[in-house]
Amino acid sequence: MTNIDKIFEAQKYIEPDEELKGDTGYYGMVASAVEEATDAGNEMLKKGGNAFDAMIAVQLALAVVEGMNTGIGSGGFILCHDFKNKDTKVVNAHPKAPAALRPDCFIDENGQEIPFDERSTHGMSVGIPSIMKGLKYVHENYASLPLETLIDPAIRLAESEVRVHSLWERTLELFEHRLGDEARKMFVPDGVKLKEGDRLRQPELEKTLKTIRDNGFEDVYTGEIADAIIDTVKAHGGIMNHQDLINYDVRIEEPLWSSYRGYDIALPVPPSSGGIGTAMQLKILEQLDISQYEAHSAEKYHLIAQALQLAMADDAKYIEDTNFKPAPLDGLLHEDYIKERLGQMSADRNAEEKTAGNPWKYQKDRHSEQEHKVSADNEGLETTHFTAVDQWGNIAACTTSIERIYGSGIMVPGYGFLLNNHLTDFSPAPGSVNEPNGNKYPKSSKSPTIMFHEGKPFLTLGSPGAATIIASVVQTIVNVIDYNMPINDAIKDQRVYVMPDLSKQWEDGLDDALLKELSDRGYQFNQSFREEGADTRIGDVQAIMIDHANDRRLYGGADFPRPGDAKGL
Repeated sequence: MTNIDKIFEAQKYIEPDEELKGDTGYYGMVASAVEEATDAGNEMLKKGGNAFDAMIAVQLALAVVEGMNTGIGSGGFILCHDFKNKDTKVVNAHPKAPAALRPDCFIDENGQEIPFDERSTHGMSVGIPSIMKGLKYVHENYASLPLETLIDPAIRLAESEVRVHSLWERTLELFEHRLGDEARKMFVPDGVKLKEGDRLRQPELEKTLKTIRDNGFEDVYTGEIADAIIDTVKAHGGIMNHQDLINYDVRIEEPLWSSYRGYDIALPVPPSSGGIGTAMQLKILEQLDISQYEAHSAEKYHLIAQALQLAMADDAKYIEDTNFKPAPLDGLLHEDYIKERLGQMSADRNAEEKTAGNPWKYQKDRHSEQEHKVSADNEGLETTHFTAVDQWGNIAACTTSIERIYGSGIMVPGYGFLLNNHLTDFSPAPGSVNEPNGNKYPKSSKSPTIMFHEGKPFLTLGSPGAATIIASVVQTIVNVIDYNMPINDAIKDQRVYVMPDLSKQWEDGLDDALLKELSDRGYQFNQSFREEGADTRIGDVQAIMIDHANDRRLYGGADFPRPGDAKGL
């Protein structure tokens, strides 16, 4: 039995699970972090729409039901696979900086970095809202249903009394302090935080969605919504202007193609470091027979942690907007460089700090490397990921965010949506890797992913979680490919996250005996992950598998921290 046969044989034994929701289907499937958004996507599939229609409907619905993580003011990366034409593209709809931004924008008059909470809730932190341009491109080039149909579920949600779910309550407990006065009117009415079980109407957001329905996505860039965005940014000290909105457009890019144990993988390219980080970890792990170790063994987690450390060390030194500074992408994945990095890890070696290597010597277009300072990563811990597959085999996978939970905390008055703080994804120190600059993309960790077997897509997945995204995506892939776990088990399985300098070490459910073994190897896991602003779970993976040998049967899974679901037709 081949590996792919073993993978799909395992799917037949999925057990019902109260924590993790999943489903099977033949005519389409949608997986997202909020059930109502999943339903909006499936509504499009039932109306004869394709995966791209479903993806657009999910994003618009999430603006209503997961507005603390995404929405009209967000940005992201969309991976589009056209099954008929065997074509896969990355739609880069990531926020850019306004043209007038300067490298010292987050430095005060004394030459000191402005504290993160202060700079990230200021108008200067707001990147050009970009996801609506991404949806516009997908709608014009891939989708089949009219915008009025795609946006209708979101409008219905906004005008109804939508349920306040557990994610709203948890994030308000953690991030109420980031909300500006306008946002507090919605999320902390009369000084009382919304809690699970409350009902919420959003008439201002309903107005915004109806404006987009009537005038198109372009209204966010040239219409009344654009005017409101610029007025709001300037009122909070920002420098974005109308020309910045008018000039913004998405970039359509070839994916970063890599492979793992004979499976091809399509990933986003910089300014997302998520693609190269995922690919590099898998290339390192591919050199090892990791399946010789039990799925829940100290050896497995120790090797996973070291591969993650090595990839992140290189990411911090080399990856940023490649329009401003070239990156050694080929060198990072070069066979000889991977073997060189592999020499820094071992199942028998204790936990230790990992540093960046020198991939430039393996790069064909050698770059005269200029030394840059490496600054701390302050990328927000939350995002959202969703994916859709249709009856024709098309796939849309999207990871989108307003950066920190509740973004900048700045809500556009009268329009009901939050603005992002993506510009604090830049390293604040001038001269550092990923320094701020005008018309520059801040680095991102988003990694929507599609895996292929013999030219056909068989797995699509992604996760929120900033730098932890690549940990979640890689460990789910390893569980599927190396351990032949059913997709629900692969998603639910415990994960680890370890920084290169060991300063942050998180786990999300390892048992005491395993923690003791890892402690003996030098790990000191911080089990209070929540204090950093995220759930105790690392990531929130949404995934769909396609069994082409069985009439394209679909298997979906949605991780359990959020109120999401995977539903098939």
